[in-house]
Amino acid sequence: MTDPTTNAGTPSAGPSELELKQALTAFKKRLKLMRLDHESGLGGGRPTTSGKKSDIDQIIPPDRFPREVWKALAAKKLLKDHGGGFYSIP
Repeated sequence: MTDPTTNAGTPSAGPSELELKQALTAFKKRLKLMRLDHESGLGGGRPTTSGKKSDIDQIIPPDRFPREVWKALAAKKLLKDHGGGFYSIP
C-alpha cells in the first residue's frame, strides 16, 4: 500500500511554463545555428558562402529537455511534429 502523503505513484502535471519557454528558446537557437552552419559551409571549393538561403526547416530538438516537453509544445501548436523526432516552427 502506498503512502498518500508521497507522490510516488502519481503522474506529474507535465512540464512547467518556464520549462516550455526555455525549451522553445533553445529550439529556436538550435534551428538558427543549423541554418547558419548550412549557409556558411566553407567546404566544396566555395571560398565563402554561396549566398543561398538554407532550406532547413525541421530539426531534432535539443536533448537536454525530455520528449514530453516537445510533445507539450506541439500540443500547444508552438511547434509542429513531423514524426521521427523532427519538429519545426509552424
